[in-house]
Amino acid sequence: MIKSKFIVKINIISMGGIKMKLVSYYQNETEKLGIKLKEGILPVDLITIHDVINKGESELTKLNELIKKSNSADYITEDLKYAPALTAPEKIICVGLNYKKHADEIKAEYPQYPILFNKYNNALSAHQATVTLPEVTERVDYEAELGIVIGKEANNVSEEKALDYVFGYCATNDLSARDLQKRTGQWMLGKTSDGFLPIGPYIVTKDEINDPNNLKIQTELNGKLVQDSNTADMIFSVEELISYISKHMTLKPGDLIITGTPEGVIIGQPMEERKYLTSTDQVTVKIEKLGDLVTKFKNS
Repeated sequence: MIKSKFIVKINIISMGGIKMKLVSYYQNETEKLGIKLKEGILPVDLITIHDVINKGESELTKLNELIKKSNSADYITEDLKYAPALTAPEKIICVGLNYKKHADEIKAEYPQYPILFNKYNNALSAHQATVTLPEVTERVDYEAELGIVIGKEANNVSEEKALDYVFGYCATNDLSARDLQKRTGQWMLGKTSDGFLPIGPYIVTKDEINDPNNLKIQTELNGKLVQDSNTADMIFSVEELISYISKHMTLKPGDLIITGTPEGVIIGQPMEERKYLTSTDQVTVKIEKLGDLVTKFKNS
């Protein structure tokens, strides 16, 4: 039995009614893949979550066969520490001002086209991770967002076929340093500090979600409900976003699109009531069918 703790990410995958939770972890600084079952974690050799996304159904079939051949002696049963639900997306594409009530609360006009910006892989962090608050900002805000994981190459796709290119969905938190974000007309500086994109705790494949445009989405700050909405309030739907982005750049398997946040963020409150995140806070993003994503904070 291996006694060291592992860094993991869990991804729920379904194929033909078979449900799997795929776990990525690091053993001796090497990324490993496992299948989370009631008995523990069943290790899988030589592949990662991105290999599964790239190979799709054929890889899931192999994993299902591995489960059938396994026995209790094969499982790892120690407590595991999560890693980001995706470890190496080529692109992280973010959407701003995509909820009507959020635009209303900050008194912004509804955009005519999706407002796109970017984060980088340095921003990725995991469920239950502790994010360091940078010294250069005093105004870090939470943003609950639905994440879309692309499953196959998409270029100039129609809205009608857009969901065919989705691998799955996940909960994300678009942490934002509002003072840095407002320094210039470009938002990147306030968006992509280290750890500023918690994602997880798992990825749910698209066949588990009947309608991504009708999911309850919430945020709790220290147990208090602060965001309470539904993806139905999005200005641009999941299909519209995928189609629009694919007309301007080719989306690759494993790319992540985060789709904007609903009302209830700190910056939407009256100036005198705004209390930005500190090292004593805990934020939980909850999205229907996608699990609860917990983030803690510490000072730099």
